[in-house]
Amino acid sequence: MKFNDVVNLYKNEILTDKSFTKDIIRIETHVESLKDWSELITLNDLKKLFKKKQKNCEMKIKKINLNRTRDWIIDNKTGNISHNSKNFFTILGVNIYGTKKREVGKSWDQPLLKEKNLVGGIVGIIRKKINNIPYYLIEFKSEPGNADKVQISPCLQATYSNIYKAHGGRAPFLANFFLNPKQNGFKVLFEQYMSEDGGRFYKKKNKGMLIECSHKKKISISNNFFWLSLFQLKYFIKNNSWVNPHTRSIISHL
Repeated sequence: MKFNDVVNLYKNEILTDKSFTKDIIRIETHVESLKDWSELITLNDLKKLFKKKQKNCEMKIKKINLNRTRDWIIDNKTGNISHNSKNFFTILGVNIYGTKKREVGKSWDQPLLKEKNLVGGIVGIIRKKINNIPYYLIEFKSEPGNADKVQISPCLQATYSNIYKAHGGRAPFLANFFLNPKQNGFKVLFEQYMSEDGGRFYKKKNKGMLIECSHKKKISISNNFFWLSLFQLKYFIKNNSWVNPHTRSIISHL
């Protein structure tokens, strides 16, 4: 059976709660999870492609003395480390006390990363139907701290400092779609601030977004972006560490 046929079967014959049938996205995501509907790439070919991207990643990471990091300065008064543009993030020290429920005792000190304005940026995925089958646009993204260099990431994963080009380079691909989704012909399926790990970040939040466009809309992407089925995403979430935490968080809302 074709994807739409199974969706209609669910809607008209299987679901007894008719109020549920009004939420077509929930029905579709149920059906999407039943099997790999992708007509673009098989699961096995996707594995091979991803491993090849990891192997051929050109990013080289070398540990250096923290005092030698270019454009990052240490404030002599506070001891905080920050970028000379006053954007991106700051490394600050905190003292935690007044709790008896942690394994380290009543008090401890540690550094935390504080994002500018506390709101880090946008992590977003685009949903689009191709031949009536839903797909999700992701990026095989390399980050210096990734265990395997490359991970399956949202198609937009950027701080506002990067989005507004505080680094002096280009804006991230697709950023304007998420900054102005309705003006660009997208429907917002999910938009919510999501907190980061409080053991490393100081009150940081990211805006998680899932937006959908018409099958007719053309999106120009580089060769690190791919349309994956929901089944493929869930398969990789279940079987290995290839899918990064931001993608996992957005997919968990489907």
